[in-house]
Amino acid sequence: MKNILLACGSGICTSTAVRGKIEKILDEKGYAGKYKINQCKVGEAAAMSVNYDFLIATTMAPQNLKCPFVPGVCFLTGVNTQSSIDAILELMQK
Repeated sequence: MKNILLACGSGICTSTAVRGKIEKILDEKGYAGKYKINQCKVGEAAAMSVNYDFLIATTMAPQNLKCPFVPGVCFLTGVNTQSSIDAILELMQK
């Protein structure tokens, strides 16, 4: 089971929009039931990251992360998503 942390400015709006897209991608790739996604404010991400396999954020990478970071802005814009998708799928395999 992979624990994924998803962060945005407020922990609600853009992270919720991205969450649906990430879940769809993971489920279509055969990972349904093999992950949990929790949302948070980006200001909370560094402290929480010790308990997660990776962080996807719609902001710049927070400092002092204890897990890998995947840029998530592309899931909002729809531009250049493949590199982030590839990074997520690679992290799911570890």
